[in-house]
Amino acid sequence: MAPSRSRGSLGLPFSLSLCGTPADLLLARRRSQLCRGASSGPVWVLLPCCPTMRQSSSVGAGAPLSLCWPLHSSDSLSSSSNRSTGGKMSSSSSTSSSSNNDGQGKPKPKSPFRKRGSLQSTTSPDLCSASGPKPLKPQRSVSLSHYTIDLRTSMEEKYKEIAEELFTRSMAESEMRSAPYEFPEDSPIEQLEERRHRLERQISQDIKLEPEILLRAKQDFMKIDSAADLEFLNETSVDSVDDGFRERKMPMEKEYQRVSISGEEKCGVPFTDLVDAAKCVVKALFIREKYIKRSMQSFCKTTANTLQDLGMKPLDLADYDDIAETPVDADAPVHPPVSKTHPYDKDPNNMPADTGYGCKMVDGVVHVYTKKTNMDKSTELDLPYPDLTEYIGDMNVMMALIINGPVKSFCYRRLQYLSSKFQMHILLNEMKELAAQKKVPHRDFYNIRKVDTHIHASSCMNQKHLLRFIKRAMKKYPEEIVHIERGVGQTLKQVFESMNLTAFDLSVDTLDMHADRNTFHRFDKFNAKYNPIGESILREIFIKTDNHIEGKYFAHIVKEVMFDLEESKYQNSELRLSIYGRCRDEWDKLAQWALRHRVYSDNVRWLIQVPRLFDVYHTKKQLANFQEMLENIFMPLFEVTINPRSHPELHLFLEHVVGFDSVDDESKPEHHIFNLDSPLPANWTEEDNPPYSYYLYYTYANMTVLNHLRRRRGFHTFVLRPHCGEAGPMHHLVSGFMLSENISHGLLLRKAPVLQYLYYLAQIGIAMSPLSNNSLFLSYHRNPLPEYLSRGLIVSLSTDDPLQFHFTKEPLMEEYSIAAQVWKLSSCDMCELARNSVLMSGFSHKAKSYWLGPSYFKEGPESNDIRRTNVPDIRVAYRSETLAEELQLIIQAVRTEELDTINEEESLSMGPLPGQR
Repeated sequence: MAPSRSRGSLGLPFSLSLCGTPADLLLARRRSQLCRGASSGPVWVLLPCCPTMRQSSSVGAGAPLSLCWPLHSSDSLSSSSNRSTGGKMSSSSSTSSSSNNDGQGKPKPKSPFRKRGSLQSTTSPDLCSASGPKPLKPQRSVSLSHYTIDLRTSMEEKYKEIAEELFTRSMAESEMRSAPYEFPEDSPIEQLEERRHRLERQISQDIKLEPEILLRAKQDFMKIDSAADLEFLNETSVDSVDDGFRERKMPMEKEYQRVSISGEEKCGVPFTDLVDAAKCVVKALFIREKYIKRSMQSFCKTTANTLQDLGMKPLDLADYDDIAETPVDADAPVHPPVSKTHPYDKDPNNMPADTGYGCKMVDGVVHVYTKKTNMDKSTELDLPYPDLTEYIGDMNVMMALIINGPVKSFCYRRLQYLSSKFQMHILLNEMKELAAQKKVPHRDFYNIRKVDTHIHASSCMNQKHLLRFIKRAMKKYPEEIVHIERGVGQTLKQVFESMNLTAFDLSVDTLDMHADRNTFHRFDKFNAKYNPIGESILREIFIKTDNHIEGKYFAHIVKEVMFDLEESKYQNSELRLSIYGRCRDEWDKLAQWALRHRVYSDNVRWLIQVPRLFDVYHTKKQLANFQEMLENIFMPLFEVTINPRSHPELHLFLEHVVGFDSVDDESKPEHHIFNLDSPLPANWTEEDNPPYSYYLYYTYANMTVLNHLRRRRGFHTFVLRPHCGEAGPMHHLVSGFMLSENISHGLLLRKAPVLQYLYYLAQIGIAMSPLSNNSLFLSYHRNPLPEYLSRGLIVSLSTDDPLQFHFTKEPLMEEYSIAAQVWKLSSCDMCELARNSVLMSGFSHKAKSYWLGPSYFKEGPESNDIRRTNVPDIRVAYRSETLAEELQLIIQAVRTEELDTINEEESLSMGPLPGQR
């Protein structure tokens, strides 16, 4: 059968292979041919799918059939090597390592980040050093001249102008326009079925050509589903296999078919554009690395190790060194041991003592001093945070990068390639993944750990659950005073009588709390759905923590939801509670609510959400300026960290709080550009609300200082996980990329190929809620979650608001089931989503070690324990290798400019050669 003359989705010649050749030799041969003007036309070669290395231009009589792909005539049949060199990009090996040939023999320069307040700065665990703490001076961004690799681009002097123009344009637009880079919809079912039929015909033909091993293949069907395995058995049956291949270095489950790319061309873009785009991507990754490391959040180890190859100082990414914990044995049970004592029963007298530090807020950021009295004359602790000038400069750089034409083209093509590569992986290895899952005893999708990474506590129950609780409360506590109206107390019975309602009259339709078609792009109507029967007084009584009954009813409902989670054993949630910043005692009231009603579960952790409502509070004269709001949010946290005994309830409550969230309607127009001319928080007295990036910067800056102080005291630290990219302008996603450990929603990444590719390379977690988006901003079939998953972004499924969007008692399972049906997700896909949800959650290192395996924090398939996750090692190895290859492609492009300057523009450009038409 003659192969059709076609190329891959990116216009690149590619070959299917399972073996490797020296990439350096092929690169040298290719470059010499280019210099001699050798033809680069494609030739066709039939590659046998064999685990051993074979190069042949014809098919033997007994050789199994395999797929044919075009190769350049100057390229040898190549498969992978453990590194990418020059024009070779490969994924054949189960683990990828970086090549440092370019830097051998050269001493590594000192890191430009080793400054106080910079990414590499470290703080002593001691409360005071011998010479006393030094005063705090925030560091600015490192100059590009300090980097060992030249990262300057053509936009170097235009960052500020480009960013300001983009900010102005986003303000002028009332709605986001459709981007020119729209990704194609999923393939129709007919095409998917046709691919499956072709695979089945391929396997049947292979079996016909190998009749002598047909019986053995049937008996060992669970282990055999590819031509490579058939040929392996054939060779072992005649004792013709090499000794080195008899002893496999890895289990059978890790052997799978890989796609290898050969050739000098890089993504179909001109060489100069490739180098410029690679520099921009590397620069953006360095910016994120700086901010994430400085705030003690987690940064992807694979990406950090690759950036280190550029000559930077090794990073100390100790994500779990804050609290010493006993390592979990590999054969330990999947359920962590249950504590015999309640965590809220600790004696306040055993809490850490007061350090005597003082703190005050200066220009919107809390500063800590060695003494509480006369702080102006005392020494300031060295607790680093990003300077405002530094942040604005980096923000301008990022804004300029995401609209750069060559960078857009490069990132869009790489994303398309990742999608195509995953489809090829599924085509070749789907049966192997399924077979690996079937071999695991007792474990399936229902009994693996899943975390609802984005859910609000005020709507964590479904509407039927709330209805039953309201009816039960009306029958059990009818005479309890629940509300004060004009100085007069009202009982629960009187409240409903004022509405002319009885318990019998109530129904789900009467509550009217479910989102419908009328809430689409109407966030105001959606917010009104939080009021049962449209009455805000019922919301205050039943789903608020601070009311006349001290949040009694809400605590009972949340505890019932927690009980349901404990009954399911394998479902967990990260509930969000609100701190508004209107007064200083909000934290104490919230902590007292949790301890008084003993609202706790091993299956639940808390996040604190801060609604962006300063303009509302300022209009009501509740706040004088924005700094007062920041003080109300962060000063109690610094006080309890300095002296836990001053707020004992808050200290106990914070042990189960994992991070901060920023929430509100992102589609609201912003009338201010955050730049160096913006007023400081103490001077922000305008009626307009500060922009999104303004909120996020000051939240991040204060959280960073707080984390360094808590690390000194031996307490756990917090992370930033805001709502980001659900709607609104694109710079929200830029702020999230720079400052957040992970985000919620991220829908607008589908319109920003540069940011989507950066989120992939940095492995930033995205908690997506398709049912929520379907009712508010984006129809379900247009949701980008399946595209994100196929490309390798760290995505997880979450519920957001079960009260508004779900019907069943298990809303998270409802989310998974609908996604699996609509997008035809496989069992491996769903287990991968569940594993991602645990990885990006805020549960402790010890809990994750029980749920995912004791080595979950390592790289590659070594991090996976299929007995706990039900995710095949094949899928984990594919994800790890693909990420390593993409990073090596970027790094190699940055280095290649210094190594070779032959006619890349003429030989590698997409357009015609000079003088041709």
